[in-house]
Amino acid sequence: MRDFFLNCRMISKKIILSTHQVNVAFVESIAVRSVKKTVSQENTMLFFLHEALGSIPQWRSFPQLLCDALGMHGCVIERRGHGESDELAYERTARYLHQAAYEELHELIQLLLPAGKKAVLIGHSDGGTIALLYAAKFPKQIAGVVTMAAHVVNEEVTRRGIHPAIEAYKAGKLDGLKKYHGTQTETLFYAWANTWLSEAFKAWNIVSDIQGIQAPTLVIQGDEDQYGTEEQLKLIQQAVPTAQLEMMVGVKHHPHLEQTDDVVEMIRGFLVER
Repeated sequence: MRDFFLNCRMISKKIILSTHQVNVAFVESIAVRSVKKTVSQENTMLFFLHEALGSIPQWRSFPQLLCDALGMHGCVIERRGHGESDELAYERTARYLHQAAYEELHELIQLLLPAGKKAVLIGHSDGGTIALLYAAKFPKQIAGVVTMAAHVVNEEVTRRGIHPAIEAYKAGKLDGLKKYHGTQTETLFYAWANTWLSEAFKAWNIVSDIQGIQAPTLVIQGDEDQYGTEEQLKLIQQAVPTAQLEMMVGVKHHPHLEQTDDVVEMIRGFLVER
């Protein structure tokens, strides 16, 4: 572990950050995994932000592979209500992604990012949305943004895609989530499903909120994504005209798991060879 983790209480390969040390709004403990690499990019650090039902291990080998390819250290963050982090102790609102970006992630980056370094945010689904919001709000800290299957509006296809997931959950077909989230699984699942299907969230739109992004931005999506269409890419580019868009053929909602090598090389080329 690097020295900027020394104020944290270390447990195995994970780090638990307490409010005493981090002062994160609403958070008592958050799990973070450090991904180490022989570094060639000394001034930049990767932060991995997971999907709505995600956790640290659900990234599989992707963070390590990307850190290896880029020669950068990384941090894989697990938000409250997920995995080994504290339970979600407050009701979600239509601004839950803003809260995750502006409060929780902001405080964590202040602790984890060494002085003089900048962050590259790697976000999947909800994590991609959080990355966009954060980069627009705190542009001076960000050297790059990569999103995979991010949302900036709540499309009808998004809402339609959630109904089969609910039926699958009720039938026990998503019990594998319990391996990662334990007793938090049901609360987490319905917090996600009920929020996105609610009337209050139907008109959710953050396009105007991400116009402040200044860093190079790569937007990746699969053309078979069951939760979003090409409209998401177009709206992101509307807000961030310099964004590079990549629509991957034959890919669904998890580009980094479905075509790992291709996505690693795509991101490496974008960040290193620009």
